[in-house]
Amino acid sequence: MGIREAREALKLYFGYDQFRPGQEDIITNVLEKRDTVVLMPTGGGKSVCYQVPGLVMPGLSVVVSPLIALMKDQVEALLGNGVNAGYLNSSQSAKEQQLIEQQCFDGRLKMLYVSPEKLLSSGFFSFLKRLQINLFAIDEAHCISAWGHDFRPEYLQLKNLKLQFPEVPIIALTATADRLTQRDILTQLYLQDPKVFISSFDRPNIYLQVQPGQKRMEAILDFLEERPFKPGIIYCLSRKATESLATKLKEKGYNADFYHAGLSARDRERVQERFLQDNVQIMCATIAFGMGIDKSNVRWVIHYNLPKNMESYYQEIGRAGRDGASAEALLFYSLADVMTLRDIITQGESTKEQNLSLAKLDRMQQYAESTSCRRKTLMHYFGEEYPTDCGNCDICDNPPTSFNGTEHAQKILSAVARTKETVASAQVVDILRGSRNQLTLSRGYDQLKTFGAGRDVPSQDWQRYIHQLINQGILEVAYDEHGALKLTNSSQDVLFKGRKVELVKFQQLSPKEEKEKKQKKTRSGVETALFEHLRQLRKQLANERNIPPYVVFTDSTLQEIAEQRPTNRPAFLAISGVAQAKYEQYGEIFINSILTFLAQQADQNQARLKGTTHLVTYELLRQGKTPEEISEQRQVQINTVYSHIATLYQQGYDVDLKPYLSDWEYSRVKEGILRTNQTAAMKPIFEYLEGEIDYLKIRLGIGRYNRENNIA
Repeated sequence: MGIREAREALKLYFGYDQFRPGQEDIITNVLEKRDTVVLMPTGGGKSVCYQVPGLVMPGLSVVVSPLIALMKDQVEALLGNGVNAGYLNSSQSAKEQQLIEQQCFDGRLKMLYVSPEKLLSSGFFSFLKRLQINLFAIDEAHCISAWGHDFRPEYLQLKNLKLQFPEVPIIALTATADRLTQRDILTQLYLQDPKVFISSFDRPNIYLQVQPGQKRMEAILDFLEERPFKPGIIYCLSRKATESLATKLKEKGYNADFYHAGLSARDRERVQERFLQDNVQIMCATIAFGMGIDKSNVRWVIHYNLPKNMESYYQEIGRAGRDGASAEALLFYSLADVMTLRDIITQGESTKEQNLSLAKLDRMQQYAESTSCRRKTLMHYFGEEYPTDCGNCDICDNPPTSFNGTEHAQKILSAVARTKETVASAQVVDILRGSRNQLTLSRGYDQLKTFGAGRDVPSQDWQRYIHQLINQGILEVAYDEHGALKLTNSSQDVLFKGRKVELVKFQQLSPKEEKEKKQKKTRSGVETALFEHLRQLRKQLANERNIPPYVVFTDSTLQEIAEQRPTNRPAFLAISGVAQAKYEQYGEIFINSILTFLAQQADQNQARLKGTTHLVTYELLRQGKTPEEISEQRQVQINTVYSHIATLYQQGYDVDLKPYLSDWEYSRVKEGILRTNQTAAMKPIFEYLEGEIDYLKIRLGIGRYNRENNIA
């Protein structure tokens, strides 16, 4: 078995014409029965790297996954694609597990997903040795390392796979692993001369942006208003915050729910299932949510609080846009979040762990405060060169400019000095802005010389300037004093010795620029009326089959269907992501729905979609209407209707020409085509036949001749 068979399997079972970058080399390595380690971002197509070789090699592939919900979703997706797959884990009864095991013995399964606990249970290796195993795939392989962000002790026992099955290749896959974790994966699994594939960590379809942490709820509501019906996740630091935020969103009319580890297992499963089924649009959750979610149509992720490290942030934003369609990641940032995370780290970890965790938090803070392309910063953290700006983040959209910020810096430092270095950044901003809130008035800060000295500068700009002074060492943060800002030696230089300070300012977009930006994003999203029509159909079909909607078709596939409007079998199978089995299940249903939609648009005198007018005629013909009735209903000339009929017949649609063109008439038209050598122009044929056959029938005859002779 080689790469040619792998390409055929990709098209047959997954509906794609070619592999994504990096996949083919990985699959070739696996087909050569070599141990393989794959570092590939979430949504990059890791599963294809073991599913395709597992399908083309004789025998059964065993996939080890720590997440019951994820293996269930992946098995459902494989079954929907025509692949015989099953899973074994603690959610099943003994009888259900026996049935799956018997299917393995009978050779009916090609892919078996198991939890690590099941794999390591008594007698399971003996069971596997009675089967022809072609591959072991270890998903979420970073769980084997104590240096990883999601260490699972049971993963350490997976080294027994290579001891018990030395001839069976192993492929270990993960989305996030630093160098220490990579080393652990290689050594602790006892891999034999493994080849390591590190794909680009870039997810170019995700728009990255950071906003100040003030007025988060107001910003979230503005964000959601521009993205109706699009599913997303809001990550919060605390359980209480998830519940509070979900309640507020519900009060505003949004379909939201919450998820955290404090819920019972049954409630967690229920909430997760509702989100997977698109019965909940917005999930407010702690980091306990998401690792087992294979929901490909999450369109955005919001971080209500700063994540503790870049690995967590990267993995969590990776929940969005897994289907490759455009997605967004919004991060709210404040020094208050930094202080909270530092407290959690310093109170709950050993000194060695603290130092590592605090260093990782510093890098996360640097990303949030970055004044250069965010994707560059993110990629560099993972050791990947990124030579040009990405053009798909807030910094690239709104690049900052440098200016002499000495006066601004002096105002900030003066406010810190006059409050005796006892207040945090938010209070300093209130003083500069002249905010008469209770805390400011009760402490007499309204009497300070600097009170209101910065009314002309927006609050979020003051926050950014404070962050820049901290990064330049002109200010320090006393985290053990509730984030109080402290002066440094450099502060004295700025205040009293004439030191100049360069700051960067983010230019505000003009109303026109803001409008153009929104229009650009709308165009990239392309959520047309037809897409929404098909999305509702997908939801209905998913409900009938009790599967998540994205298992029917992903958003990116649905988007292409809406754009291409395929209305026959070859055109539908040409859509990326439509496999043979998917067409057999859903193709005709979607084709009928597209035709119905187009006919409804015509009936309602709505703007017609370009290139679909003949399809509206086709739908009316299917309803039993005559060409004359269609001409009257659509307010078009009768020759236009006959031209549509000819085009439909020529393109392979199920149209009967006999009511409009007899065999004798066709024989005469065919003679005229052969004599004049014309397969498009009607006038030469009409003149050759001396007007014996009218133009309408000549047009039909040309359509029939071209179809019979495969002339486009």
